[in-house]
Amino acid sequence: MAKNIKGNHDGAKGGNDTYNIVGRGTNIPRKTIVQEIKQGKHPEHTVTKIDGKEYAKAKPNSSEKDNVN
Repeated sequence: MAKNIKGNHDGAKGGNDTYNIVGRGTNIPRKTIVQEIKQGKHPEHTVTKIDGKEYAKAKPNSSEKDNVN
């Protein structure tokens, strides 16, 4: 369960094709993160769809550092 998921800005137009979770590693594929969020493994995050692609998104809170960039 990750509290902080960071996008790597490595996709087209600055999108996130891979993500980083501290302690787990870098370059985790978007598909994997999205699937884990849908399974409830990261309750602080949700999935959003942009231009037909699903991306990880932090649920709103008062701490800007917790938000997926």
